[in-house]
Order: sequence, then C-alpha cells, then structure tokens
Amino acid sequence: MMHTRTVQVWVGLFVALGIVALFMLSMKVSNINAFRAVEGYAVTAKFENIGGLKVRSPVKMAGVVVGRVDDISFDSDTYEAVVHMKIEEQFNHMPVDTTASIFTAGLLGEQYIGLEAGGEEDYLKEGSKIRLTQSAMVLENLIGTFLFDKADKADKGAGK
Repeated sequence: MMHTRTVQVWVGLFVALGIVALFMLSMKVSNINAFRAVEGYAVTAKFENIGGLKVRSPVKMAGVVVGRVDDISFDSDTYEAVVHMKIEEQFNHMPVDTTASIFTAGLLGEQYIGLEAGGEEDYLKEGSKIRLTQSAMVLENLIGTFLFDKADKADKGAGK
C-alpha cells in the first residue's frame, strides 16, 4: 500500500512539473514578455511582402532588440503593407537613412525586422518613415523559382 502511494505522489509531481514546463515554454514561444508597453517613438516602413511578420515581432539592430512591431496595416493606394514600429527611447540616435529588412530567425523561426544604420547626421524621430526596405523572402517562392528553373533547363537539354 505504502509503495503504491509513493509512486502516485512521484507521478503526480512529475506531471505537475511537466505542466509547469509546458506553460513556461508556451510563454517563451508566444513572446509574452512583449505585452509590456514600449516607451519610445513610432516609425513606419512600407514593404511589398511582410511574409509571416506579426504584431509584437522584434525590431533588431546589430542583433539587439531595439523595439517591437506595433501595428500592421495595408495601403490600398500603393498595395503595400505598412508596418508601424515602436522604437525604445534609449535608441534615439538612428540616422534617417536607416534601412529595414524582414528576416527569419533560423530556417523556420519567427520573422523580425532588422534595421541597418545609414550615414546621415539627422536622426529618426516620432512619425518618421523608413524609406529603404527589403521585403521578406517567401520560402515557397524560392522553391518554386528553383523548381521551374530546373524544369526549364531539363526541357532545353531534352530538346537538343
């Protein structure tokens, strides 16, 4: 009897520990720490394709998180995605010719915006627009281009 009860207690503790570990993992993956309000200034950038970029995705410069994506909208005049970013106040010395690109963390990881500083002496401020952008690379488009290129070369080789 006592042996069975001890096993049940250990199994219960193991299950509880597993649930806590899953909860912690889900909080880490869902970027739950990004729910805090970011004090800083808002900038926007337009992209032809944002891929899987989401609200609260990180904005990084040199690998350091300098802000978060605040909102994503669609400009029906230019048919582009408009990404509104909130840059933390301590990073207020970014040149106005800073460029923005959408990258993927790892092969299938989350997408984020990478900023690269330019050389201007004026700095981004509240309401600034980042003019130079590079859209996300969509894996499906790359695979499709590769396959069509291979098929085209095979067709040309067979026609000789």
